[in-house]
Amino acid sequence: MTNITRRLAEAALLAMLCSPAAALELTLPGGARLMGERISDPGSYAVPTGPWQDETGIPVIRSEGRILRQAWRIPSPDLTTLQVLAPLREQLEAEGYEIVFDCASARCGGFDFRFGTEVIPAPEMYVDLTAFRFLSAQGPGGDHVTLLVSRSNAASYVQVIQSGGGEQTEAPTPPENPPPAAVQVADVADFELEAKGHMILRDLRFESGSASLGDDAVASLDAIAAYLAETPDRRVLFVGHTDATGSLEANIAVSRARADAAMDYVRGKGVAAAQLGSEGAGYLAPVASNFTEVGREENRRVEAILLPTE
Repeated sequence: MTNITRRLAEAALLAMLCSPAAALELTLPGGARLMGERISDPGSYAVPTGPWQDETGIPVIRSEGRILRQAWRIPSPDLTTLQVLAPLREQLEAEGYEIVFDCASARCGGFDFRFGTEVIPAPEMYVDLTAFRFLSAQGPGGDHVTLLVSRSNAASYVQVIQSGGGEQTEAPTPPENPPPAAVQVADVADFELEAKGHMILRDLRFESGSASLGDDAVASLDAIAAYLAETPDRRVLFVGHTDATGSLEANIAVSRARADAAMDYVRGKGVAAAQLGSEGAGYLAPVASNFTEVGREENRRVEAILLPTE
């Protein structure tokens, strides 16, 4: 990237991140592109101040005032989440911000933290449930900034939320919030499957030609297993998909293997075989262009479709 291009990218970012209420200047890596923005003025934001706890959920401070929410995409296949977040943290500290909470994935609370805090929806913001970092900070004027950093195979994603220095109150988790197990089922399975009839398992990522789920737990599949255990009259069909690399016949086989891997994982959680099924669609149902690496990555996926039991 040329110096001129980098300066233009930085200038665009600074223009978005600066406001009369919070004169904050942050510089993201070169090439950062604004994917989405939400402004509430006045608004309210629950600023996380600690990790998810089984009994109480996420401890938060309720910050009132102008709320600026942004999602950025950085085309950086080689940057880790720490390499993206560390310079931003240094900039905050240089501006006099006090770091309130700083965590990575499981130490944040993993799945429960991700679905218990505010996140701009995909595709504007992407969060890998096993690879994300979060930071909240308070400024000298009482304003707050939170950063959520994650990445896909091809890019890094940064969510920046600024809340103006208005009224702040300690806000315990609202009593109507469900306990952790219910959050997993309601937020992921109940909402996506019951309301829409299907869901993309976005925490499943595949290399081209591969059907491996890896050795780690898969939060979305754990949630589906819990959901099916509670609703024996429901059945989930896993449908595997591929990018358009190679022949249709070969891709049908790979896509079926991906669906089988997801089904076997859930079956291993004790779910009845009658509640599960698998099919492969190959590259016949893309959700993005196969002419870009980002698009091909999004097409390599598994979807869960909700059906009644036969």
